[in-house]
Amino acid sequence: MNLAKHLSDIEVSAKILRHAVPKMSELDIPVTPDNYSVWYEYFLGVNLDLNRTIDEYISKGVTFTAEINSELVKNYILEQSPEVIENVHVETQLVINNLLEKVTQMSSGTANLTETLSEFHQELKQTVDADVLLKLVNTLADEMGSVISDNKQMEASLNTMNEEVSSLKSEMENLSIVAQTDQLTSLFNRRAFEKEIESHMIHYKQDHSASCLLVVDIDHFKLFNDTHGHLIGDKVLAYVALALKKTVKGTDFVARYGGEEFVVLLPNTELNDALTVAELVRQKIANQKLSIGKEDKHSLGSITVSVGVSTLHNSDDRESYFIRADEALYRAKSSGRNCICSELAES
Repeated sequence: MNLAKHLSDIEVSAKILRHAVPKMSELDIPVTPDNYSVWYEYFLGVNLDLNRTIDEYISKGVTFTAEINSELVKNYILEQSPEVIENVHVETQLVINNLLEKVTQMSSGTANLTETLSEFHQELKQTVDADVLLKLVNTLADEMGSVISDNKQMEASLNTMNEEVSSLKSEMENLSIVAQTDQLTSLFNRRAFEKEIESHMIHYKQDHSASCLLVVDIDHFKLFNDTHGHLIGDKVLAYVALALKKTVKGTDFVARYGGEEFVVLLPNTELNDALTVAELVRQKIANQKLSIGKEDKHSLGSITVSVGVSTLHNSDDRESYFIRADEALYRAKSSGRNCICSELAES
């Protein structure tokens, strides 16, 4: 890569990062990879249609809802500018490559000094002429001055690069956390679950430890949503998520799998104990009477869940482990809902 072009890419990426993330925070837009790709493109300023649309939204005070954010990604990134997604992912690599190049340049400068000193050492063995000695000393002084000057420039450059790397690292770590979090419930999302279950299975297969998986589904959620509206439906999802977080503990892992479905990984847990946890979850949710309104309260009745439970086998892959819990969930639904079933039998 051309060095000037390389440095230009890094400067542009760093500048966009410093502008995009604060603007997204100001507009309450989750800093997910997809959303960031939209605002990367916006501050890049080359997609006039995207910029015109966003500027119009901002001027009208439009709230950047999940639906609007998804439309922006679909209409202006996935369909028109797929290269933007790649740009987001290569930013860190650009910074690292530039840093390595700076370090290499510094190493090259000190290598030249070493070579010069070696040559002087050989010449000193062959002569003691004053003029030659003066020439050697002057040359050595020039070499030393050059190395010191270069390294001062390199030090300043490296300090700047270090600040950029630290800033980028911090933003990317935040981006990674946000990308694995469900915005509505603050639980982990499906992406985080799929990552976690892989490492979870590797660990427990190596140790031959017991491990269980719960798949939890809210009963009749579509009917509830249609009756009371999506806003109340979202509050129910948040309530169930909170109940799950309060019931599980320690290294247990809870995530929203999608829609009204949740998953819970229970390490160091035998099947019977997992069924006990599932029953606690079911009871905690079913026993709570929900209502809306502060003064004129309107009862929503009880919310119930069905739960499927599987235990980890040595022969399992991620899919088979999940499928058995999902099949158990289906049996719980077929049995009248508001109950739990294991992969072995109904409970």
